[in-house]
Amino acid sequence: MKEPVVSIKNICKAYQKGSETIPVIHDITFDIIDGDFLSLMGPSGSGKTTLLNLIAGIDKPDCGEIIVSGINITRLSESELSRWRAINVGFIFQFYNLIPVLTAFENVELPLLLSPLSKSQRREHVISALRVVDLLDRIDHKPKELSGGQQQRVAIARAIVTDPAIIVADEPTGDLDRKSATDVLNLMTRLNDEFGKTIIMVTHDMRAAKRAKTIKYLDKGYLNDSPANTDL
Repeated sequence: MKEPVVSIKNICKAYQKGSETIPVIHDITFDIIDGDFLSLMGPSGSGKTTLLNLIAGIDKPDCGEIIVSGINITRLSESELSRWRAINVGFIFQFYNLIPVLTAFENVELPLLLSPLSKSQRREHVISALRVVDLLDRIDHKPKELSGGQQQRVAIARAIVTDPAIIVADEPTGDLDRKSATDVLNLMTRLNDEFGKTIIMVTHDMRAAKRAKTIKYLDKGYLNDSPANTDL
């Protein structure tokens, strides 16, 4: 049986709004098995993106522990967490987050610039990542010269170029037309099936969620294996 790549133990998170404390995540405990493709669903404000950010080390929980590949990331300092994210987490965002003045190659290379890899080694990694997403013919194109689907594929190449322990995707098809969304989902499925990548995806789209091996639902900060209402 596969080991968990992520172990989440009794985490909670609240935010301060003026004098009011707003709880967002309530005492969540679960494991994500290595090689899983997990979809997190739930209504707006349910805590999906907050949970994703906690797993990715973008934010820290107020209580509990998150262990990724044997490292308790809740105990890391901000600088340690930043270095850990750069190596261990690949990010895919709804609006791509590409640098407009950089080419596809340069955008994908960004996560490697702080690594000890040589220039030739970085190039080899970037070429491999762009080959996986079938964009070698767009290597010198800037984002404005690419379609939305192509930009998201560049973002996916950037996410996998460091060979991270986990890939986190926040509404990766939310800004795409149906065909481009299908292409991106096919690519993510391939990354999971052929390359064994562990993917954690937040989505409102049930068609996207059905690509996952596991679906979990958040409602008012509580995690469930089935939706709390029929609107999802």
